[in-house]
Amino acid sequence: MSVNDEDELPWLRAEKELIADAVRAGTPFFGACLGSQLLASSLGANVAPGPSPEVGLLPVFLTEAAAADPVFGGLPGELPTLQWHADTFSLPDGAVLLAGSPAYANQAFRWGTRAYGVQFHLEVSREMAEEWARVPEYANALTAVLGPGSARALVEELAARSEELLGHGRSLFGHWLDLAAA
Repeated sequence: MSVNDEDELPWLRAEKELIADAVRAGTPFFGACLGSQLLASSLGANVAPGPSPEVGLLPVFLTEAAAADPVFGGLPGELPTLQWHADTFSLPDGAVLLAGSPAYANQAFRWGTRAYGVQFHLEVSREMAEEWARVPEYANALTAVLGPGSARALVEELAARSEELLGHGRSLFGHWLDLAAA
């Protein structure tokens, strides 16, 4: 689904209004993948199809602003991530870019002091990846982008690096929880 599917999924309008009102009021928000796109769209940014789908275990590169950020600070400058999307977003006015990739310049951002959006996944275990690969739309996307047999290869690659990704995910989300609780 896309944040732009409001005709087919009319509840998206109310969802985006709720997010915009909440983050403008200072409520902590953390959105991953579709959640980052919902955050960006709710704050007036454009969400549209990217140049090509970004699927696989791929790096993102943190910006200088990320090094000083209370949530991203301490993470390595090159971060392995699971990517599985075809849409991208522009940055909302006032947002701080925290990460990008060669294919998608906007991978993570902060808006205000407690609203974060990340286009990528760090929370996916081997089991979750296997479950996702059984969803026909996801499997078709993998095959279209990475070729036949790509689901098994991606699950194996993720399994080999899942502790690294999950460790970075725990750090990132733990820092965000500390910030949200403060």
